[in-house]
Amino acid sequence: MQINQTLQGDKVTIRSISPSDYPILYNLIYGEEEPEWKKWDAPYFPLDRISLEEYSTQMSKRVVPEGEPVPRMIIESDGEIIGSLSYYWEHRPSNWLEIGIVIYNSNYWNGGYGTEALRIWISYLLESLPLVRVGLTTWSGNVRMMRAAEKVGMTLEGRMRKCRLYQGIYYDSIRMGMLREEWDELTVVERSSMS
Repeated sequence: MQINQTLQGDKVTIRSISPSDYPILYNLIYGEEEPEWKKWDAPYFPLDRISLEEYSTQMSKRVVPEGEPVPRMIIESDGEIIGSLSYYWEHRPSNWLEIGIVIYNSNYWNGGYGTEALRIWISYLLESLPLVRVGLTTWSGNVRMMRAAEKVGMTLEGRMRKCRLYQGIYYDSIRMGMLREEWDELTVVERSSMS
């Protein structure tokens, strides 16, 4: 797959990360002591602070396996980096892949930016890899994430009850997913409604 990739939507552009993006991403992730985005993105795991140099070194060491898409891309809107997308192999031999998304800039929450980015990302991964399904894991405290996943056609596949402790409250771990044939059916319906 190409290392430099750009995917265009109406509201967002998804593109490969370049070294010049490292300081911007670093500031979005580590620029505040208690960033607002972290309260929604697995807040029960600590955000381990590292230096810009360590971050840049980690990012530059990421190798893309031959024949696979880059595992992490950034989301831009109007030329501004607002978030990132990623995937990882839950179980490569069975083509089980999980995706993730973070919109760091809260000005872009609740405006459909994350939903559009998820739709583009899922489409890109299904076109690029022999996947049977795409999964996404979140927690019951992140209602926006669950709603965005539902809007792109994902289904609740699992709920592990009371296994995420955050600020003294137990939340559920939520597993959502979509099968390739479900995605194909959705895209056929979308195309026919446009004509």
